[in-house]
Amino acid sequence: MYKYNNFYQKNFIFKIIENDIKSKKYNLIYTRFPPEPNGYLHIGHIKSICLNFSIAKFYNGKFFLRIDDTNPSTENIKYIKSIKKDLRWLGFQWDEEIKYTSNYFNIMYEYAIELIKKNLAYVDELNTDDIRNYRGTLIIPGKNSPYRDRSIKENLNLFEKMRLGKFNEGNFCLRAKIDMRSKIILMRDPVLYRIKYKKHHQTNNKWCIYPTYDFSHCISDAIEGITHSLCTLEFQDNRILYNWILNNINIKNHPQQYEFSKLNIEYGITSKRNINILIKNKIVSGWDDPRLLTISGLRRKGYTASSLKNFCYRIGVTKQNNVIEISSLESCIKLELNKLAPRAMAILRPLKIVIDNLPLGKKIKLLIPNHPNNKNMGYKNIYFTKEIYIDILDFSEVEKKNYKRLILGSKVKLRYSFIIKAKKIIKDINNNIICIHCIYYKNTLGIKIDKKKQEVKGIIHWISFFDAQPAIFYLYNNLFLKKNINKFDNILQFVNKKSLLICHGFIEKNLLKNDKNQYFQFEREGYFYFDKKYSSKNNIIFNRILSLRKNK
Repeated sequence: MYKYNNFYQKNFIFKIIENDIKSKKYNLIYTRFPPEPNGYLHIGHIKSICLNFSIAKFYNGKFFLRIDDTNPSTENIKYIKSIKKDLRWLGFQWDEEIKYTSNYFNIMYEYAIELIKKNLAYVDELNTDDIRNYRGTLIIPGKNSPYRDRSIKENLNLFEKMRLGKFNEGNFCLRAKIDMRSKIILMRDPVLYRIKYKKHHQTNNKWCIYPTYDFSHCISDAIEGITHSLCTLEFQDNRILYNWILNNINIKNHPQQYEFSKLNIEYGITSKRNINILIKNKIVSGWDDPRLLTISGLRRKGYTASSLKNFCYRIGVTKQNNVIEISSLESCIKLELNKLAPRAMAILRPLKIVIDNLPLGKKIKLLIPNHPNNKNMGYKNIYFTKEIYIDILDFSEVEKKNYKRLILGSKVKLRYSFIIKAKKIIKDINNNIICIHCIYYKNTLGIKIDKKKQEVKGIIHWISFFDAQPAIFYLYNNLFLKKNINKFDNILQFVNKKSLLICHGFIEKNLLKNDKNQYFQFEREGYFYFDKKYSSKNNIIFNRILSLRKNK
């Protein structure tokens, strides 16, 4: 269980709740997480879940999971399953049975009738475009619909016909009668009900009219006894409508809505609409693509539940919109894996090295630690043999400024092994390097290296031919080229074409003998996660969580 004290002391919502408790406004605190089942959850949802869950637990209250299922056109049962899976994976358990907004459709229908009887709602025949045009702009006030002044009796009759399926989809809707000249556009007679001839995953074909988010959300909160309805800042204007609806229907509870800043992270998006655009254009492979900030994508990339929660608790809750640096997220997983991930050597872009002065078939056994700073992780054997692999990026034919790797005619130290010197390059007819012939220095095993005295350029990683097992490495980089991609309408023009690089190389052959371990730090390359779900016996896949190299 997480300790929430520090998180709360910096949280303005905490102070509001403290005052409510001191004034005895509430005896129990009830919160909820109400996702729409039209996509997968993302990192912004984790922030909301952390806030709502921790508030309830801190005050010994209740935390509900409510599926906001009011639009069967975009909803799918698979999203509901993914929502429940993500919450459980994160370690959050909701109180009572999972709730659905559709559970309250009968009650909401009656409240709609109540508003019609109070002459606070009317059935409109304007189409979607006309409603938008009549609504006006921030500068131009709206104008009344020609159907706004229908009698209560006529509105009741038309609304009943809407429910019975007498009209075509899009031809009629129910709107609140508020103020078409309001400075807040949302209050210019918002739509409360619309016709949709879609089978609903919970109610089947019982209904053909469905409440809008604004109408259903506040009523669901009130029915469930939610004390503090927490949402992000883009719903600030919705609070006025939220209160208007509750104040004009006969309902006991009146929850209070409070807004906090949305979670925006550099180079990433969380908009479901934009994610669908990326999927449709085959920029990403699906909702669980590791380049996305969805929970399933982050999980597949290798992020742990604890690292994601720690990130959300670290950034806190404020009313100020900003863009969080991606390094803040990465530092949370790095902090965990630096202690927990065993070290290993992997070659992502293999280049063969032949050791000329080592006899064919001879193997020199080397005992190396699984973690340089944690002896409890134990040791393992690797073998130095005549043929080994290094990374092709660790070799250059010519001298380069500040290049501290293998150069023709120069020496490098092999990690945990000997110093070698490059003597000869073998190329094919296309001038591609096939292998490098080197010699090794027998008396350099285990000695402290003085780079100047021994003319050693640096230390590089390697794998012997004997130890090598083929593997595929997915190197994930920022999906977009712009830090704050949310400022742009056409996100496709800023997609990073190098957001995914695939390498075919080698890992140590006994690396996966412990089935429980899926996290590794590959020397000089980065932290990687064994993608067990998408791997097979002949295709072992590792996803890079974050790199250790700079300017790579």
